[in-house]
Amino acid sequence: MKSPVFGLMIERRDARSLCARRPLRSVEDDVSATQTSVLQKMKRWFSQSRIAGSRHCEQHAVPTTIASHNEGTPQVINKQFSSAAEALADIPDGAVVGIGGFGNSGVPLDLIDALIDHAPHELTIVSNNAGGGEVGLARLLQAGLARKLVCSFPRSADSYVFDGLYRSGKLALELVPQGTLAERLRAAGARIGAFFTPPAYGTVLAEQRETRVLNGKPQVLELPLHLDYALVKAECGDRWGNLTYRKLARNFGPVMAMAARCTVASVQSIVPLGELDPASVGTPGICVRRVVERSAAIQIREAA
Repeated sequence: MKSPVFGLMIERRDARSLCARRPLRSVEDDVSATQTSVLQKMKRWFSQSRIAGSRHCEQHAVPTTIASHNEGTPQVINKQFSSAAEALADIPDGAVVGIGGFGNSGVPLDLIDALIDHAPHELTIVSNNAGGGEVGLARLLQAGLARKLVCSFPRSADSYVFDGLYRSGKLALELVPQGTLAERLRAAGARIGAFFTPPAYGTVLAEQRETRVLNGKPQVLELPLHLDYALVKAECGDRWGNLTYRKLARNFGPVMAMAARCTVASVQSIVPLGELDPASVGTPGICVRRVVERSAAIQIREAA
């Protein structure tokens, strides 16, 4: 029998014949199909790296061990790179690079040296200070690779490299109170849109900025500080990217790792999975994309 529907003629079929043609699905089949669909969507999402032109990053950065029973052996997570040069090879000109450290503590000297050798230009460097002497961050500035420095403590007794570049107009400076710097980085990692804080109120840092009085205290609106890359120094790590730090050398490492799209960690040793005490992990692997073991020469240099 036929009946008109939206101007067309369709054939009415007996409900029993439809059921006969389409067998009932079990609950287990539905769950399996849902899992497969979710896994496929996750794999597509993971494959679209936010770091443009980073083929190596896509291979190492966000692998997954999730697999359905129908997909065979799961992928192996391995974020270990053979050298600092390899781990930093895709940093482009104009990138925003955060560098961990507080004074001379927790500074990833091997990663900074590799970045200087790679020589991307027009970088925006985010760090607590501007380095000292002609090593580490000061050497990076001296090489002329940075156009802007975002930090809270640019001057020190031996910061003559920064002083010369800033006074000559070759380096721009964005001065941020130290606690505000840490919170802006944390806010980027926590996907916080903005926050109010009082330290800069009443100073030149608050000029042309939104201010409010909250709980009777004047405060300044601050925005999160997103990083393209973060270079951090840790004590130990594993191939999943979990990191432990040595005492106060952790300083800005965890918040830098949270704020970056791609975190590169330099570690003294890479240990087998399961050897790190979960309670001692300062940065979980989800915040780290690449891990490099420091060479013996670098470790001797840092100890000197």
